[in-house]
Amino acid sequence: MIPLSEEAVQPSESPSQLDPNAKDHWKKGNSLFEASKFDEAIKEFDEAIRIYPNYSDAYFNKALTERITRNYDAAKADLEKVMELQPGSPDAPLLFGDILESSNDLLGAKYWYEKSLKIDSGYSEAKNRLEHLDSLIHMDYGSSQKEEQIAINSPIIKNANNELIEEGQIKRVKFYKSNVKFDSVMGLEKVKKYLHDNVILAIQHPELFKKYGKKLGVGLILYGPPGNGKTHIVNAIAGEAGANVIIAQINQIVDMYTGNTEKNLKQIFEQARQNLPCIIFFDELDALGVKRGGGQEGGESSALRLAVNEFLVQMSGVEKNPDGLFVIGATNHPWDIDPALKRSGRFGDSVYLMPPKYKDRKKLFEFYTKDKPKSHINLGRLARATTGFSAADIERICDKAAMLPLLHEYEYKSGRSLTMKDMLKVLRDKDTSGSSLDEWYSMVKKDVISKTETQTVDGKKQEIVKEGKLDPQEKILYKAMVKDIKKNTNARNIKIRHFMRWFALHLF
Repeated sequence: MIPLSEEAVQPSESPSQLDPNAKDHWKKGNSLFEASKFDEAIKEFDEAIRIYPNYSDAYFNKALTERITRNYDAAKADLEKVMELQPGSPDAPLLFGDILESSNDLLGAKYWYEKSLKIDSGYSEAKNRLEHLDSLIHMDYGSSQKEEQIAINSPIIKNANNELIEEGQIKRVKFYKSNVKFDSVMGLEKVKKYLHDNVILAIQHPELFKKYGKKLGVGLILYGPPGNGKTHIVNAIAGEAGANVIIAQINQIVDMYTGNTEKNLKQIFEQARQNLPCIIFFDELDALGVKRGGGQEGGESSALRLAVNEFLVQMSGVEKNPDGLFVIGATNHPWDIDPALKRSGRFGDSVYLMPPKYKDRKKLFEFYTKDKPKSHINLGRLARATTGFSAADIERICDKAAMLPLLHEYEYKSGRSLTMKDMLKVLRDKDTSGSSLDEWYSMVKKDVISKTETQTVDGKKQEIVKEGKLDPQEKILYKAMVKDIKKNTNARNIKIRHFMRWFALHLF
């Protein structure tokens, strides 16, 4: 499927032919398309065509919008008009072939891709489509052979997570019941209360929400620094609600062949609807729901742009019938998610998961050492020595420390307990310990905080303010995270944090 790109939407009619009012409606339709308001976009394209009946670009963009909303017959009728008005354009035959391929008419799609290439022999998108289609047609022919050949040559495989994959498309998704509960989530009491009231109750008692006119939640974004338990919290939500969980892995959804990514997304949502109540969890949501119109062209950005459009279609379907289905996304970079996904009714709510505080770090050390043979461990000293560490950092430290008595028993055939000395030895080793968040904060600082740079122009020094990626609304929405980043990248606070760690390790 072709994205609504600059190349696709540039008007081909000369300014003298084109009525300005028609062009205004065409532009408005494009803006509505970008906002995923597809029905409204079609109305604007129709109005542009009414004013100027030979407006080929309006027909094409309308056809593309109808393709996304799966109104295939209307899209093909509009494309026929485009080919009548612009017989030298390779885009209309390509989109026509894409529609037929989506309807599993592979031979028909092949005809139109070849026609696109006849118009423009260097059209790489048509070449790629044709090559992929030829491989599919070859496999279909092979499938008519005897059963033992099918067993050997079948394109159907299972990946490591037991998802059933066929030619880049997910056919069946692994889901499971979670036994994790909120009592294994250290700290974050306000977050757990919010999730209980707004997610768990919505899944368990939708009738209460309907009775009081409360809109059932559709989607939620968990955001914050890495290693602070986003996946663990999703499992805890599912465990408390008694819901199934589908972990939607981005690397399994995004496929190199056009159309497969959208089909994979659709299959995941269909699988969830068949196994209600269900939570779909998209980790690294920013990698899939990337902002459109970011200035990149072709290749991966085009494929991801189509994925965002399909994501919006699926989320709109959930919004209309949300009972028993909740979609949660996690990200370390919320500013990179497409704004259309973050509006109310999709991923409308956001919850910040901050790094563990002193009391939470004590609980984490207790939690990660509770099943290990150990002598007395000073939890307070360990919590101070790990100021600014993530939950994952603390888990890693406990795991590495447990290796010391384990290796002692292996070497000397005599068991011993995990000691405070073991914990401190790991923490003092700069090569094996340390906070993963220190580097992360310094990396994202440039993304969210404006900075002043001095540049020399015509021999004169000028100060230029470079704004971060967050717009004013996002600065308010992600206020807690922005405050946390500023705090943890402040030179004075960095010195204090390092001193506290050093003091706890060496002088406590």
